Parts: sequence; C-alpha cells; structure tokens
Amino acid sequence: MSKQNCRIAALQMISGPRVGENLRSAGRLIDEAVAQGAQLVALPEYFPIIGAADADRVQAREAFGHGPVQDWLAETALRHGIWIFAGSLPLTATVANKMRNSSLVYNPAGECVKRYDKIHLFGFKKGDEAYDEAAFIEAGDQLAAVDTPFGRIALSICYDLRFPELYRALAPVDLIMMPAAFTDTTGRAHWEILLRARAIENQCYLLAVGQGGKHENGRMTHGNSMIIDPWGEILDRKMKGPGVVIADLDHARIAEIRESLPALAHRTL
Repeated sequence: MSKQNCRIAALQMISGPRVGENLRSAGRLIDEAVAQGAQLVALPEYFPIIGAADADRVQAREAFGHGPVQDWLAETALRHGIWIFAGSLPLTATVANKMRNSSLVYNPAGECVKRYDKIHLFGFKKGDEAYDEAAFIEAGDQLAAVDTPFGRIALSICYDLRFPELYRALAPVDLIMMPAAFTDTTGRAHWEILLRARAIENQCYLLAVGQGGKHENGRMTHGNSMIIDPWGEILDRKMKGPGVVIADLDHARIAEIRESLPALAHRTL
C-alpha cells in the first residue's frame, strides 16, 4: 500500500498543575490545527500536568487503558477523525512511588494503537538548577514505532533526542516524533542542533513539540517547536507560548533525498 502525504501539527503548550485546564487548552489547539487541515497532531511531554513538584505528576498517574486523560484522548481523536500522538502522560509503574513517562498513539477510531515508555532518564546539575528523573520515573525498556497510512513513525521523548542509536535501531522511518519539556538552559544550547541532525541522519521528517514558556511552578521550558524536513530545513516553528506549528509531510521529498544521497543504503555499521 502506498504511503499517503499528510498535514502534521505540533501543539506547543505551557501546561500547569490542573489537568482539566490543560486538557481544555490542548483541545483548543487541536481545534485550531484541524481547522488548518491537520490529519495528525502531536502534544508535548507532560501535556496534562506540570505541577509544583515531581510528586504532583506521580500523583496524577493513570492505569494504562483507562483514566480521565486517556478517555479524553480517545474521544478527541474519534470526534475529529485524526491521529493523536499524546506526547507523554504519567502512567502507573511497577514501583509504588514512581511513574512511567508514556507516549500514547490514538488512531481516528479513538483506539490506542501504540505505547512507548521513555527509556532515557534525564539528569542535569548546574548551579541551582538540577533534575533527576530516575528519582521518580521508572524507565521503559522497549523501543517503539507505529505504522500509519502516512508512513512509519518513530516514538521518542525529550532526553531520547541525545541518543542517535535509538533512531538507527528503528530506521528507516518517515517521521520522528519528539515531544519534550526541554529546559531553557539545555534547549538554547543544543535543541535545534540535535533535532536537525536527527532529521538529516535519518533522512526523514521530524516533528518536535515542546512545552514553551514560564510555568506556574516557575520552571522555564524552551519551546521552539518545529517541523523539519529530511534535508534539515525547518518548515515551521514557534519559539515561545502556546500555538500550532504545521507543515506537510511529502513522501516525494523523502524519496528525492534518499535517491540523491543514499546514506541509509551506504550504512556499514
């Protein structure tokens, strides 16, 4: 079956501590994207909740398969008849005081067709700024890609971006999904460079959707959501604040680049 071109959208948010408000904000952005012709939309990491402390996310965990956030995602995908890539939400872990940071994919029938649990856990310390995801997240142990009418899509979350072997293991894919809540410190230094490199290396489109601004808890996330083509060109972007980033995924563009520079076929490692 031939792969279809499609319009894809990244929905940048500044999520807060109240799940209901975040879902309403996400819903408005989805409405806006669909009005612009989007057939596939992606939400950022932790789109349902960024609270005052890591424990707030753990408290908001849902069991896989059912819960307010998952029910909302299923209903929204079905109502609009679109694919939703739910950047990440907290799901229950095997350890009582931890969570899984999980990305879920919903098809236009409202069915969850793929789950990916973040495998690389972020750790950073510089001055007064420090993060230790391993303290409250249980890492996943499986890579994931999903086959859609628009091609094969690699799933990843935030810190995974720094590990190119993840995408090599899934190659070839047509689109890399990168939902994130990148810190402003690391984002200013590395975000765009890494994103464009991953798209160029894998000769595919890349959709990067971030949390983008100052949150209620005082945290500043980098934002700079963008869609990148297989040559590394940025097709659309938004630096800060909530909004829609949108572009077309064109399979002729992928084929043209892979034919003129067959780097994937030349791989020896």
